Amino acid sequence: MDFKQLRSFVEVIRQGGFTQAARTLHISQSAVSKQIAQLEQSLGTPLLERQGSHIHLTAAGNVVLQRAEGMLRLRHELLSELDDLSQLARGELRLGLPLLGSDALFASRFAEYRRRYPNIQVQLLEGGSLNVEQAVRNGELELGGSLTPKDPAFAYQPFCDEPLDALLPADHPLAMNAQVRLEELADTPFLLYQRSFVLNDRLLQACQQVGFTPREGGRSGQADFLAALVAAGQGVVLLPSVVARGLVRPGVVRLTLKAPDYLRWDIAFIWRQGAYLSKAAQAWLALLREQPVSPAGR
Repeated sequence: MDFKQLRSFVEVIRQGGFTQAARTLHISQSAVSKQIAQLEQSLGTPLLERQGSHIHLTAAGNVVLQRAEGMLRLRHELLSELDDLSQLARGELRLGLPLLGSDALFASRFAEYRRRYPNIQVQLLEGGSLNVEQAVRNGELELGGSLTPKDPAFAYQPFCDEPLDALLPADHPLAMNAQVRLEELADTPFLLYQRSFVLNDRLLQACQQVGFTPREGGRSGQADFLAALVAAGQGVVLLPSVVARGLVRPGVVRLTLKAPDYLRWDIAFIWRQGAYLSKAAQAWLALLREQPVSPAGR
């Protein structure tokens, strides 16, 4: 049993098949199959049940998966600590960013990080808070940008706390107002975020608190596409103010939203509680402290 075999096994489960795992690992499908067979032989028990194109874990496979993820995580932390002896002359940062607003908030900060630490290899993953939290939990990511977590399994550093603005079609009956109350949007279709966005849950809770359930007009994780749908008259979208300010265009107006206090975009960078943070990760957190988000302007 070696780490390559464990990595192949974990990726087969994560990716849902041998072909997908081979693409992720940049090796052939036959090499993945061989490594899984060698792992099963060394452990003396089958780990996978193959039923047509579907793969299922055996009872032994479930045990090995849990242990393998932990072993791979510890191996990466060991290598990170050794890399840190070189004082950021080399190393890796596995970083998750919020899909919503990455261009507005992180493009310049990421460029500055690369300028300061050109020898650090950065692996980026963009996604909603649920996906980012899961990737941090299983060790796929070292740091991830997420709505401030309540789960004590995570430590975190706050980054921003933005109110939401409403983007409305320019011909909407409320478009001439300076602000809009959430309940005034009850009859307007809502353009929502992907289901992996925790912000969806907050929005649904806030709407129900003021007396209605939002009518879905579409979903996307791309803020610019949501704004384009608004311009096409498809509904209203609520976006963090720092993101919404850059999306006003012909056919779209931005209004201050009056809503329950918890309907905010409070992004923090999270990591596993008690985990070793590489110097590359510490340097990213330090950069964010140096370059906080400017307070929302109208």
